Amino acid sequence: MWPVTAVSLLDDLDARGLVHDTTDREALAARLAEGPVTLYYGCDPTADSLHTGNLIGLLILRRFQDAGHRPVALAGGATGMVGDPSGRSEERNLLDDATLAGNVSGIKAQMAQILDFDEGGALLVDNDDWTADVRLLDFLRDVGKHVTVNQMLARESVKVRLASEHGISYTEFSYMLLQANDYLQLHRAHGVELQIGGSDQWGNILSGVDLIRRAEGKTVHALSWPLITAPDGSKLGKTTGARIWLDPARTSPYQFFQHWMQTDDRQVREYLAKFTLLDLDEVDAVAAAHLEHPERRVGQRRLAEEATRLVHGPEATAAAAEATDVLFGGSPLTAGPAALAVVAAEVPTAPLPPAKDLATGVEIEPLLVEASLARSKGDARRALEQGAVSVNGTRVGPGATVDAGAVLHGRFVLLRKGKRSYAVLVADGDQAGV
Repeated sequence: MWPVTAVSLLDDLDARGLVHDTTDREALAARLAEGPVTLYYGCDPTADSLHTGNLIGLLILRRFQDAGHRPVALAGGATGMVGDPSGRSEERNLLDDATLAGNVSGIKAQMAQILDFDEGGALLVDNDDWTADVRLLDFLRDVGKHVTVNQMLARESVKVRLASEHGISYTEFSYMLLQANDYLQLHRAHGVELQIGGSDQWGNILSGVDLIRRAEGKTVHALSWPLITAPDGSKLGKTTGARIWLDPARTSPYQFFQHWMQTDDRQVREYLAKFTLLDLDEVDAVAAAHLEHPERRVGQRRLAEEATRLVHGPEATAAAAEATDVLFGGSPLTAGPAALAVVAAEVPTAPLPPAKDLATGVEIEPLLVEASLARSKGDARRALEQGAVSVNGTRVGPGATVDAGAVLHGRFVLLRKGKRSYAVLVADGDQAGV
């Protein structure tokens, strides 16, 4: 049974559009057919969170783990101090030790959300452990002697930087040696035989393959996936500079969910194949259903649910999905407290009036002003006269009040003006249960 499962994994990655380059496709397929392989993917801690660009690498590790292989996730505590020149026109800012340590801690937790690190499962490593205490002379003797400057200058990332106005520092020029050494050390310590990464990392990955061949006389493998681009071929994020982070403190689960809901119709199948763990038959079925009625956005919805569940878990996903329904016209009366808390975190809020006032009812005009849905009481009155205001999804008119019966789950009242302007009246801790 093992050879069938192992070989089909490479075919599955190919069918998902996740294979851009391999060192030797036939040799890699043959090695996978022999039995479990240990492979690694590294992320440099340039921030305290990973982003969706790193998600593909983690999910490929997860696919290998689910197929019986052993993934190694590397947090680049050492290489993060240097900075990778790939895909950059100027040098990164160097991070201090405290910032770097905090960043490493943050991304390790996110890796653990995707991979199973229980005993005998995935392995989490930090290249600072084998790099920090290495003497320069030892590094030059053990690593530098195996790599020619000609090879380094031939790498595309280096050529691009040399041609730029900023050039490239020796610090960044040496990055590929550090990454190559990572592969060598992981090969020696854990038997790693495969490194994966984005196509912009291909030159660095090949340096490691070549170093192991020269230093150990062993053949190891490499695989890269293509960079994700917009339908017009441009690199995603280059225009706006926006990143969707995996840390909920940077990108909330609701915003993460909305990112996938906004996927272009032309990329729904691609993203379902690359950013979820759905099998390809189900991917094709969801994509086909989406094409029949794209206005229903069933493809984006499934993509958002699957991707958010992987990164943030089922409870946060359910709350984000319910909040999405509320903010796009659904009734808040059926939404749970977690969903309304998500809504309150995404729209303007104002304090819920005290219980004694709610017992007799509070005029809505000043509440609309306090919740930033109206500029003045006069503006609020006009909106009410025009039928543009609703409380918990029910349209209200002049003279309307908010009373205790309007409070949902003891804490929330949802106000709306027009089609898309929302606010929430929220009770503080002492008022909860009013």
